[in-house]
Amino acid sequence: MTDVFLSMKNISKRYVGVQALDGVDFEIKKGEIHCLVGENGSGKSTLIKIISGAVEPDDSVEIMIDGQPFQNYQAIDSIHKGIEVIYQDLSLFPNLPVAENIALSQLISKGDRLINWKDIHSIAEKAMGRIGVKIPLDALVEEIAIADQQLVAICRALTSDVKLLIMDEPTSSLTKKEVDALFAVVKDMQSHGIATLFVSHKLNEVLQIAERVTVLRDGKRVGTFLSNELDDEKLTMLMTGKKVVYSKYLAEIQGERPLLEGKNLSKRGNFKDINFKLYPGEILGITGLLGSGRTELALALFGVNPADSGEILFEGRQVEIHFIQDATRLGISYVPENRLVQGLIMQQPVQENLILTILSRLLNRLGLIDSQKMQDSVQKWVNELAIKVPSLDSPVQTLSGGNQQRVVLAKWIATAPRILILDGPTIGIDVAAKSAIHEIIRNLAKEGIAILLISDEVPEVFHNCNRIIVMHKGRFIAEYDAAKTSIEEIQNLINLSS
Repeated sequence: MTDVFLSMKNISKRYVGVQALDGVDFEIKKGEIHCLVGENGSGKSTLIKIISGAVEPDDSVEIMIDGQPFQNYQAIDSIHKGIEVIYQDLSLFPNLPVAENIALSQLISKGDRLINWKDIHSIAEKAMGRIGVKIPLDALVEEIAIADQQLVAICRALTSDVKLLIMDEPTSSLTKKEVDALFAVVKDMQSHGIATLFVSHKLNEVLQIAERVTVLRDGKRVGTFLSNELDDEKLTMLMTGKKVVYSKYLAEIQGERPLLEGKNLSKRGNFKDINFKLYPGEILGITGLLGSGRTELALALFGVNPADSGEILFEGRQVEIHFIQDATRLGISYVPENRLVQGLIMQQPVQENLILTILSRLLNRLGLIDSQKMQDSVQKWVNELAIKVPSLDSPVQTLSGGNQQRVVLAKWIATAPRILILDGPTIGIDVAAKSAIHEIIRNLAKEGIAILLISDEVPEVFHNCNRIIVMHKGRFIAEYDAAKTSIEEIQNLINLSS
């Protein structure tokens, strides 16, 4: 009897002008923990959608699931064969309780007109019991931690006879402890014969959890490898086809007077007694665990979440930042952590996203957008940031993650900022795209822009920042000179404080 649960051969998919997948062979064994990696645009998302039946492959594909061949494979077939997908947005109902989110698919499949609340709680409790977790059943999903939301999504999948669970970037918003807890759940599922397919850009986590790793590049399968045969460097080479060098960089501070300074900044429930100085041409890093108050501080400096007390100084004079307009007038721009929700209008064209922050500059005497000015401006930033886009009219949601992030950066760089706040600028993008984004950030610092770089990835702040501040539970607990410290020293402090 074969131990292969899923086998797909000669998978191809072509969209208009793009060969998303080209003759890919892919298999997953029963109870296996398998990882799928590749650069943005390598075909990972398309492959997942084909496995789930959401997208139909081109002709001549061979599909075998649990020993059964399929000709016209559809989503209903994948469900019947026990394939469940948890996408990055989790697809939960935030305004409904945990129990209802877990039991919803079972309620729909039963088709009952009346809801038995005892049944709902029983289904949810049974699913949580399968993986040994406890989450308040009556709590609204929007009120629980992201890590718990991830577990709710897993429990929902476990209400059916799941054989393969596909998870797309499941750890992107989790702390190290939460990642370890999630991996423990995955190992537990494996002991019950459930296979897991991870899609992730975090290569250290891939090597930690996977038994086998499949690498895609430019829509083609490079190969499938045992994880113990790989390391970060080899995996990066397989993904990109080249060696990605992580060079140390220290921006040259331009001037002795801080451009932006915070004195005793506090916001009830978010951060307390924050003091810092940010100089022209400097890249100042803030790191720490998720939930440490980093994003809340960034939002305060951008006028979204104003501090309750303390002082903000700009070029040595005290200023008030109560609204976004106050920040933008000072030349402060902010690139948010969640580009999909806060940074971009995903359904709109690249062109329209790029001009959102500079509309007033593109108007003619009649108050209408000057089309030539708009095209010139958009083309300038597409060229300068090397944004790969089929057409300026292409919806931004059709771009790879790395190119979406370049659009967000371009949108705010176009405002000619003096201070740029970057919150998780490389979340969810591949190693090569990260390197390109880092190069853009470094070039901006060379132009004299002061940059506040917020990241939970210690190597990111270490390789790109002059100084690094560690934040924990709303307070700054340490500051390092990047030239006199190490990744290990910073990471050890974060681990000890967690």
